Amino acid sequence: MDQTIQAAALVTPSERQLVWQEMEFYGFIHYTVNTFTNLEWGHGSEDPAVFNPAELDASQWVEVCKSAGMKGLILTCKHHDGFCLWPSRYTDHSVKSSPWKAGKGDLVREVADACRAGGIRFGIYLSPWDLHEPTYGDSEAYNAYFLNQLRELLTEYGDIFCVWFDGACGEGPNGKRQVYDWDRYYRLIRELQPNAVISVCGPDVRWCGNEAGHTRTAEWSVVPASMRDNEKIQENSQQADDGEFAKRIHSQDDDLGSRDVIRDAGELVWYPAEVNTSIRPGWFYHAEEDDRVKTLDELLNVYVRSVGGNAAFLLNLPPDRRGLIHENDAKRMGELGQAIRNMFPVDLCAKATAAASSELDDRHGADKLFDGNSDTFWRPLEGMEQAELIIDLQEKQSFDAIILMEQIRLGQRIESFVLTWKDGEEWKALDQGTVVGYKRICRFGKVSARYIKLTITASRWFPTLRSFQAYLSH
Repeated sequence: MDQTIQAAALVTPSERQLVWQEMEFYGFIHYTVNTFTNLEWGHGSEDPAVFNPAELDASQWVEVCKSAGMKGLILTCKHHDGFCLWPSRYTDHSVKSSPWKAGKGDLVREVADACRAGGIRFGIYLSPWDLHEPTYGDSEAYNAYFLNQLRELLTEYGDIFCVWFDGACGEGPNGKRQVYDWDRYYRLIRELQPNAVISVCGPDVRWCGNEAGHTRTAEWSVVPASMRDNEKIQENSQQADDGEFAKRIHSQDDDLGSRDVIRDAGELVWYPAEVNTSIRPGWFYHAEEDDRVKTLDELLNVYVRSVGGNAAFLLNLPPDRRGLIHENDAKRMGELGQAIRNMFPVDLCAKATAAASSELDDRHGADKLFDGNSDTFWRPLEGMEQAELIIDLQEKQSFDAIILMEQIRLGQRIESFVLTWKDGEEWKALDQGTVVGYKRICRFGKVSARYIKLTITASRWFPTLRSFQAYLSH
């Protein structure tokens, strides 16, 4: 047994990472002075007087998110322009200097409260780059300023599921390049919100590598520890809104965790992927994009490839100048939620049984695939890296999707698999894939069969499977 591969099989997620992964799908809200100046990136010199939404309704944002099946919402509390959506004690460049609610408003509070009332979770985005703050570029002074603002957000708005940092970085007004004190940022978050994941420029959740909705064929959660520093390296950071950054897809980065990659990588960590994209071409609202909302098929494809490809899906919804998510976006979100529900209506494995080529013991038998318990799972004997499971649906059923889920509390192990269905005495191909991880959604043309076979053709040390589900979409 290759000791490196065995060690890789033992890398497991933290509890906060597990809770985050189970959210699967959540929203991004980009809203600031840019909404009113029709810019993607502000300049930091905007007059707070431009921020004055007349109909802002955070509960509408939450209801739109829920209509699509989202479990949370991340608010851009401060973008690169430095304008704060809460009345920060450390700057006047905030809602308190705007005419909105006569300077008495606090949008972060309104969104946090609306999330709690609506039963979804609340997260924050805080841009380290600040084009307004005069201390930016004076690294020690600005880091103190940033930590003060971060403390406000972490202590005054209840439980936070995610702190989302990007790595955009440019020169300050003094011509100096700011050096972010990431370790101090992380320590403060761990102290004040220990259950929050720190995403992208953080140790818990990694960026998939583009903002175009592109996903990898094999998305490994176990990757070299060096991946944690990729987005923090200043020379690779985004320094201008050039329109190309969002589209970049590095094909050479398609393999982050195969045996060949990790064998010489040194330390390995659990660092799962998040796929983020916007429902429109821009991240902030632009009226000229009202008819450029992504189609239902586009959104469904990203959902299946991300949530069904061992990643999470973060979809941006930019409210308009009224302070509402536009009718076109809201309609599409409702359609997306219905389409997802229609895709997976009733699990046809509710009464199924299964036979496995190997089982460790009775507590890890193939029957655990159908018990609905996220803590139980099937596994074979140690060292058995290939295995076979035959699922008996008890009667012939028609289906066009299968969902596989590993028990990732024990690591990510499955490297490749094949699905077949029994037609008379012949086994015919259904689908094949690489990794499974938290969830793998397999879609194919409708077939009718009683028996389905899952052949795990490669895994690390031994595979696990906590759930096998089959569906016929409406």
